[in-house]
Amino acid sequence: MAASPAVGQIARPGTAPAKGPDAPKSDTAPDAATASDPQGNQPIVPDAEFNAALPPLSGDINAPLEPMQPDAKPGAVPLPTTQTTAPVATGDTLAPVGPEDPALAQPLTPLASFDTTPLDNTTVANVDSPEIRYDTEVKGLEKLSLDGQFKSLSALNEGKGKASNTAQVSARAREDESLAVRLMRSLGYYDATAVSVVEQVPATPGRLKAVLTASPGRLYTLSSVTVQADPVVPTDLIRRNLPLKVGDPIEAARIQGAEANVSLTLPQQGYPFVKVGERDILLEDQSPTAVGAYTLPVDTGPRSSFGKITTTGDTVFGVDHLNIFPRFDEGQLYDARLTDDLRDALVATSLFNSVAVEPQRTGRMNPDGTEAVDLLVRQTKGPARTLAATGGYSTGQGIRLEGSWQHRNLFPDEGALIGSIVAGTQEQGASGTFRRSNAGRRDRTFTMIASASHQNYDAYEAFIGTLAMRWSYDSTPIWQKPLTYSYGVELTGTNEDVYDFDAGRRRRGTYGIAALPGQVVFDRSDSLLNPTKGFRLKLNLSPEASVRGAVRPYVRTMVEGTVYYPINDSLVIAGRARAGSIQGIGRDDLAPSRRYYGGGGGSVRGYGYQRLGPLDPDGNPVGGRSLNEFAVEARYRFGNFGIVPFIDAGNSYDAKLPTFSALKFGAGIGGRFYTNFGPFRVDVATPLNPRPGDGKVALYISIGQAF
Repeated sequence: MAASPAVGQIARPGTAPAKGPDAPKSDTAPDAATASDPQGNQPIVPDAEFNAALPPLSGDINAPLEPMQPDAKPGAVPLPTTQTTAPVATGDTLAPVGPEDPALAQPLTPLASFDTTPLDNTTVANVDSPEIRYDTEVKGLEKLSLDGQFKSLSALNEGKGKASNTAQVSARAREDESLAVRLMRSLGYYDATAVSVVEQVPATPGRLKAVLTASPGRLYTLSSVTVQADPVVPTDLIRRNLPLKVGDPIEAARIQGAEANVSLTLPQQGYPFVKVGERDILLEDQSPTAVGAYTLPVDTGPRSSFGKITTTGDTVFGVDHLNIFPRFDEGQLYDARLTDDLRDALVATSLFNSVAVEPQRTGRMNPDGTEAVDLLVRQTKGPARTLAATGGYSTGQGIRLEGSWQHRNLFPDEGALIGSIVAGTQEQGASGTFRRSNAGRRDRTFTMIASASHQNYDAYEAFIGTLAMRWSYDSTPIWQKPLTYSYGVELTGTNEDVYDFDAGRRRRGTYGIAALPGQVVFDRSDSLLNPTKGFRLKLNLSPEASVRGAVRPYVRTMVEGTVYYPINDSLVIAGRARAGSIQGIGRDDLAPSRRYYGGGGGSVRGYGYQRLGPLDPDGNPVGGRSLNEFAVEARYRFGNFGIVPFIDAGNSYDAKLPTFSALKFGAGIGGRFYTNFGPFRVDVATPLNPRPGDGKVALYISIGQAF
């Protein structure tokens, strides 16, 4: 049997295979090398000789390939250069087919000469893969009340019963297995398992059904609750604020909520730097009962008290003015709620782009053993100027537009200058206001006002000039205070025309008025602009003196109460009652602009502005010394819109006390569009018992609820 070629040998082209029992037969004659070796072994070509037979390479990658020259040395491996056709089988041997092509021996075209610009009209074939449908069934989660939460997070449900193929459905089912296990473990079922099966629906070929079966296993409970912390005051401060006890389920929400309570409560009890560490729960799954030992490390930091206020950044307020805002004293036990209150008070000034209040350790120890903590106020100045505009319309009052410019810190600290202009069909005017907020103490405001206006209504035409000063303790959009008040002084000069009943005609008169107006408001409602529950009580009292030939002192009073009762989340019943009286002066000695009138968008809707009350022979209102009003609204809200049916009643009277004998009623319906700065209001009303001259329909457009 002839030997086969040795390992590592290179068989040259054209040589016949070794002969043997299994060797293929060939009619091709052996070459000279085979003839010289009767055993059929081929000589090995040395590496140096093989490499020498290779042609030299050019360094230019764009140069044509050089033809390879045959080596005439005996034993060399011939490398074909003109073989251009693939060999084909002819019996038991491979032979070249076809003649040599001279064109193939030519050098290749350099790569740089090819045009590599992409084709413009490239067409991408769209292959629509068939979509399969599937149903989902979940078992075992409903008894744990987890089915709703599972559905909201499920990958199968997110697919809405559609998938590209079965593998995608299976992948979603496996993802839901993990989801079901996580949800069960979050309730304390740490042995929970979930298995999914995707199968064909027998009655519907091509439709799949994914069935997920959840098994919660045993419920694990707390066998012990351990807190690792330094001693605190009082000694049970941490433990009583960690609402966990032995026997509670090891439920994720319960555990996290208890730990959050520690992080929240301790800074309110003198520990501003508390840090709750990583919990450790050791499950004892080999015990007869499924339990776990809970351990929580807590780094309380030092027990602290309030120190000084410091500041940094783009300063808006200095330290002296900052010390007006705190509702705590230096040395008082630290309470994070008071720190938050300080930050909110600074935000309410609207003078900061950003402001933060951060406790800082000082190392200063107080006699009671607490460490003094300074509060660092980081300030970034914001825009101090504001342009604003409001507008409205009502029957009898016409169009009223008001624009204002304000610089809130023109006279530091918090000394604002405000200029405003009123332009309307029946009222025009201008005013300038100086206002200092937080004047000497927090939430106290001092205001000085100078104004001039022209008012032309059915009741009177007046040119009015006013100088006033006012001190107030007011609510703000951030703090709605339960008790607010104001008091001040006012000097008014007015020239008005009025109907003179003695002369039987209208005439003009000039009045000088000095007043000491005051107001007290008790507010238990839940919002300033859009209350939905609670109530308000308001009392206005203004001792005044009218100077027109003689000095005539009198007192103006007004009492108002409003209530808001929610029927449900969408419907609120709101009611209002108001009564006013002027004591100590006759009606005709009062300036018409100081009398009481009824009717209009903020009074009895359906009647014109100031149309209710005594009338002169020409049918124009003359006002009275007393007033009463009542209103009920049903405020139904859906989304950012609302519908408000309402009924109002009221009148003004010549007597100094109101009566109920001549009430006028109006009814209507309104629309509301709720915005982030208050509701936009459109009311349409009609008088139910009109008098001659009263219109049939009245329209009111403004910002804010009627009351």
